[in-house]
Amino acid sequence: MDLYEYQARELFKKHAVPVLDGVVVQTPPEAEQAWSTLGTPLQVVKAQVKTGGRGKAGGVKLARSADEAREYAEQILGMDIKGHTVHRVMIAAGADIAQEYYFSILLDRANRRHLAMCSKEGGMDIETLAKERPEALAKVPLDPAVGIDEAKALQIAGEAGFTDEQARELAPVLIKLWEAYAEEDATLVEVNPLVKTEQGEVIALDAKVSLDDNAAFRHPEHSEYKDTSAQDPRELMAKEAGLNYVRLEGEVGIIGNGAGLVMSTLDVVAYAGESFGVRPANFLDIGGGASAEVMAKGLEVILGDEQVKSVLVNVFGGITACDQVANGIVGALDMLGESATKPIVVRLDGNRVEEGRKILQEANHPLVTMIDTMDGAAAKAAELAK
Repeated sequence: MDLYEYQARELFKKHAVPVLDGVVVQTPPEAEQAWSTLGTPLQVVKAQVKTGGRGKAGGVKLARSADEAREYAEQILGMDIKGHTVHRVMIAAGADIAQEYYFSILLDRANRRHLAMCSKEGGMDIETLAKERPEALAKVPLDPAVGIDEAKALQIAGEAGFTDEQARELAPVLIKLWEAYAEEDATLVEVNPLVKTEQGEVIALDAKVSLDDNAAFRHPEHSEYKDTSAQDPRELMAKEAGLNYVRLEGEVGIIGNGAGLVMSTLDVVAYAGESFGVRPANFLDIGGGASAEVMAKGLEVILGDEQVKSVLVNVFGGITACDQVANGIVGALDMLGESATKPIVVRLDGNRVEEGRKILQEANHPLVTMIDTMDGAAAKAAELAK
């Protein structure tokens, strides 16, 4: 689960990471009031969306008066930033910045380790820095049994090119950031920029945190960070039904049983769709033991997506027998009634395949086409989407 910046700042405060005060608002008048409440001569109006590139998109503005805070909030609220609509802004106290740094801790899945990254050049696109000047970004593996103690913090800062004095200034903050990362079961803690002020303080001026959903049972308090209003309603519906669903940008809806089969189906549809200018619209795995009810819920999710023009159901019967899948398709179409208007291509194979095909043949629904092969079904679904 990715956190909004204001949520990540709250988490940092909990672990004594130094941050500046901020107020989250949803209207321009609230922004004006927040500026007056904070009372600092320079403040920042920041879009609260779960994506990077806010500054380049115009989602971060410096306000020197309450009127400017209100004006900038009006500009930013409702803005689209990389597909994310801004519903909140944070009015945050500004800082007298002397230097900007970069620091992050992440789960390096490829190498099965934790990794700290640090640079003296913060405030810029870290991906660009890593590509164009990799020597400016230190990458230090972390032992999870040790994490970041004083010795490791000094090592990280030293490898990033900081002087001994600068490293000693940074070390306490790096240690606190590790504590936040480890104790909250995070997969990412990132600060860009981590700044040193003219007064000599080291402060996390930005905050980005991703929490491990697999550890949610250890952190019931993390439920307060969930924001269903920002979640795609289709993904929310699928999650509530226990479905593994990810929305994509194409026109052919896909349902399969088992992640491997669904991924293969995505590839086959993408290949077949090249001839028709269409692409897969989603990943939806109903699972190995899904019931007819789950199949029906999956169809409901996909058929309700406006971008979907056709649906491909590709199922290999195992624990989920093909007759269960067929009953699910028929039941879903009965339930949806006239609201179901999109063609459905069905490819069944495996356990009780003949029974499943017979159920669909007898139902004889005008929207359903049965194809025996995976390639043939993908081609037909792409053609119908076009």
